[in-house]
Amino acid sequence: MLPRRTVRLLLSLLAGGLACLAPAVPAAGAAPDEVRGLWVVRSSLRSPVTVERVVEDAARHGFNTLLVQVRGRGDAYYDSPLEPRAAGLAQQPSAFDPLALLIERAHAAGLAVHGWVNVNLVASAVDLPASSRHVVNRHPEWVMVPRVLVQELAATPVDSPAYIGRIARWTRAQPNVEGLYTTPLVPAAADHVVTVVSDLMRRYPLDGVHLDYVRFPSPDFDYSRAALAEFRASVLPDLAPAERERLERTLAVDPFAYVDFFPTRWGAFRRSRLTALVMRLRTAAQTIRPGAFVSAAVYPDATEAATLKLQDWRLWAEGGLLDAVCPMAYTTDRAQFLRQITDAARVVAPGVAVWAGIGAYRLPPADTIANIGAARSAGAAGFLLFSYDSLVDPAASAPDYLGQIRRAVAAEDASTAGMR
Repeated sequence: MLPRRTVRLLLSLLAGGLACLAPAVPAAGAAPDEVRGLWVVRSSLRSPVTVERVVEDAARHGFNTLLVQVRGRGDAYYDSPLEPRAAGLAQQPSAFDPLALLIERAHAAGLAVHGWVNVNLVASAVDLPASSRHVVNRHPEWVMVPRVLVQELAATPVDSPAYIGRIARWTRAQPNVEGLYTTPLVPAAADHVVTVVSDLMRRYPLDGVHLDYVRFPSPDFDYSRAALAEFRASVLPDLAPAERERLERTLAVDPFAYVDFFPTRWGAFRRSRLTALVMRLRTAAQTIRPGAFVSAAVYPDATEAATLKLQDWRLWAEGGLLDAVCPMAYTTDRAQFLRQITDAARVVAPGVAVWAGIGAYRLPPADTIANIGAARSAGAAGFLLFSYDSLVDPAASAPDYLGQIRRAVAAEDASTAGMR
């Protein structure tokens, strides 16, 4: 394996070199001095009325950035030739394009819009996708498999309904696995995601792309047949003939022969393939739309992210693959929140912003306001509230939640200005 310093240099050079090939397309809008953003879940894109309300609420309450979930579960809340139209838009005419309407209204109001893309999470395990165009139905071989199911699925054809059905049933019983994921380990699966993001950036004047679920559910994934074959192919050239023969004999009776013999390399292989996908997504976005911001929602502790989710976001930031990291610091403990944001700001490279992700859906307004202040004191370049939808739901949030945030932030801004 190459030293991390060498890897960082190669990543930086490659990202920079490819960006130089970008065509002359008008640059996306630059980020404001402080990003004040809202994660907007796809449920708020289901009608023209809800889209208009998102923009009106954000502008009225002093926010300047919207991260809009346009690919939630391998589907499209926009006009896509590559993935099926979201089931949540079934009651709307086909001419309704929620992303186009939102961008038009938001840009007119001075708001930046970033396309929020769930990268690897592509389906609920409860409601499996019905469309034959959905990636799970077109390419079940790309779906991540947990190690525990490998032996059981060994005799099941991947194109059999029983294959995805068994993965879905197992997933439904796991409290910490959100749904079905596609793998970044198989080149064709990674190609598909890059093509989707490229098409999105080409069709819409987005200010950036926001990558979510760009991770593994746990270290117990991906043990799909295609992923194990990719790892084996990466190892074979380095083996002496006798070692290769011995491993091949073991493989005939044990599908884990290679990954168990090279456990450290197996972990590094998965992290590096995910890093390569992030690099390709950044290059695609900025080749098509130079200046577009590339951000990612990440687990707040960089070491745990790399170990437990194979999400090496510290390397991504060091290598220039991200313009902003968004630690999902959803804790209700204020001291822990400050520690997470401070640590993130400490490890990112110069020029990479930290946008503090605040789990406002779990907090009363006073605690969200306190966390905004803590994020500022930690050196964050902005804050993001999760989520707009939960904060305007009268059944789920305090009355006038966003209004309370606006008044508190305005008062702090006025106080800060008075001290200059």
